Amino acid sequence: MSHPYQGLPDHQFWNRAVTFAPPAGVDPVVRAPYRLGPEHKVATMGSCFAQHLSRHLQSSGLTYFVAETGPTERSYGVFSARYGNVYTVAQAVQLFRRAYDDLVPAEGPWTRPDGRLVDPFRPVVEPDGFASEADLAADRATHLAATRRVFEEADVLVFTMGLTEAWRSRVDGCVVAAAPGAAGTPSGGPDDYEFVNYGVDEVRADLAELCRLARSVNPDVRILLTVSPVPLIATFEDRHVLVSTVASKSVLRVAADEVERQLDWVDYFPSYEIIASATSDRDYFAPDRREVSDLGVAHVMRTFSRHYIADGAPAPAAVPVAAATQGQDVICDEEVIVGALESSR
Repeated sequence: MSHPYQGLPDHQFWNRAVTFAPPAGVDPVVRAPYRLGPEHKVATMGSCFAQHLSRHLQSSGLTYFVAETGPTERSYGVFSARYGNVYTVAQAVQLFRRAYDDLVPAEGPWTRPDGRLVDPFRPVVEPDGFASEADLAADRATHLAATRRVFEEADVLVFTMGLTEAWRSRVDGCVVAAAPGAAGTPSGGPDDYEFVNYGVDEVRADLAELCRLARSVNPDVRILLTVSPVPLIATFEDRHVLVSTVASKSVLRVAADEVERQLDWVDYFPSYEIIASATSDRDYFAPDRREVSDLGVAHVMRTFSRHYIADGAPAPAAVPVAAATQGQDVICDEEVIVGALESSR
């Protein structure tokens, strides 16, 4: 008796695609809609896990597009511009609007205990802080100009979504990059900020808007979405952080799936599925159960190279990819939450 599943390819069956896959061989990418060569400018934006892809691009023979250059210890080259971690889709839309003068937040600089100033929209990019508001404003203007270049000149923009939880100003609704008080004393009072946890409808709408905004200034750009497998460092919801993590990643994954189906220039790369699913025969998390191990990063990057790097273009093997990440800390703005708690003890 015939049925609809007869004749379907192996990748559509669990026992063929997962159960009997070779060690570290699960590959959830069925096809890539394009292949990248050195002639393509590839830009990155997003959560801390996106930094692994940035490093891989720099060593893969592709053109990793960096519009804002300077010393690595001051967050230059971590992403394509010095925007720090862009955890939520709302932040990314806000960044675009700020770059094109469509939005000027009311939020002023935050002040560190040593008197130095912090940019509330990228609080960790300047380790020594800023000496004055004028210095901060000048640096921000340079940064936003570089951000415009990222949107306008990239052939592919890889956006790694990390969180749905955020803090925003009650004054104008602008999202700040860290909880008020964690990276410095905010310019507003405690009642000027509110916690928000974006739902599927909000994330999907913001993500579609971001993709369309990018195309409005760069008609040929392609967007490659990923979801970070790194769990939340903390949740403000009154529930276990593991529950919040699964809820947050699920919302992001659903939104990515729906926008990918809606817009033909948007694609999805399953780094989250490779690392965080129960299908792997390896443990891809470090002892803290949060950071992704070098072995896991290597699996993700090996899969990316297999499908997205053009034949003949130089691509690193698994061991060099892993080795390239050793000794290099991933910069996560989220860590200021824990840091602020520890310093207050």
